[in-house]
Amino acid sequence: MDSGYYAAAAGLAAQLQALDLIAHNMANLGTTGYRRQQATFRSLVAGNSSVAWNPLNAAINNFGVLSGSRVDLTPASLIPTGNPLDLGIAGSGFFVVQSANGPIYTRNGSFQVSSTGQLVTSAGDAVLGEQGPITLPNGNIMVSPDGTISVNGAVVAKIRIAEFTPDANLTAVGDSSYAAPADAALTAANSSVRQGMLESANVSPVASTVELITVQRNAEMMQRALGIFDSQFNQTAVQDLPRV
Repeated sequence: MDSGYYAAAAGLAAQLQALDLIAHNMANLGTTGYRRQQATFRSLVAGNSSVAWNPLNAAINNFGVLSGSRVDLTPASLIPTGNPLDLGIAGSGFFVVQSANGPIYTRNGSFQVSSTGQLVTSAGDAVLGEQGPITLPNGNIMVSPDGTISVNGAVVAKIRIAEFTPDANLTAVGDSSYAAPADAALTAANSSVRQGMLESANVSPVASTVELITVQRNAEMMQRALGIFDSQFNQTAVQDLPRV
C-alpha cells in the first residue's frame, strides 16, 4: 500500500507541474515566435536500491514523474504585417541575438533600429549577422530570403540564421528566446527569411484546452487515490494496530 501512496503522490506532483506548463503555453498564445514546451517524464522506483527487484516488483513499484520539459521546434504560421523590419523565418531556423549572457536564439523577428543605427530586438539586444552586430544606414531596407540586407540597393550585411537538431537541448530565456549548449547551433540549410511577416506561437488553442482538461482529470484521480490511501492508513492505525 505504501508504494501505491508514493505512486499517487508522485503522480499528483507530476500532473500539477504539467498543468503549470500547459498554462504557460496558453498564456503565450499571442507571443510572437513562442515555442510550445512539452512535458517529459522519467521512471521512478519506490524502493531501496539494495532490494532485488523481480519483474513483478518492478511493475508494481515503477511510476512516472515529471523530469522537465523540451522545446517544440515545429514552425508556426507567418502573419503579414507590412513592416520592413518585421522578419519571419520559413523553416526551423532561429535568429541569433547577442544578449548580456552571450548568444541566444529567437523566432521573434519584431526588430527595430536603435538610435545608433543597430538592428536590435524589442528588448534592445543586437541582432547578429555573419560578421557580428548589424548597423544599418538610413534608407529603404530590403531583406532577401537568404537573409541578405540591402539599403537603397547596396548590400549591408547578412543576418545569421541558426538551426538545431530535433534533440537539441534548448532552454527558455524569457517568452520567445532560447539558450543552447555550446556548439549546438548549426549553419542554416533549410530556412529562409520572410520580410514584412511575423511568426505566431506554435500553440494550438484547441489541443491545449483538451490537454488541460485531460491533465486536470488525471490530477483529480491522483487526489482521490491519495484520499483512499490516507483513509486506509488511518483505519490501520486506529483499528488494526491496537490488536497487535
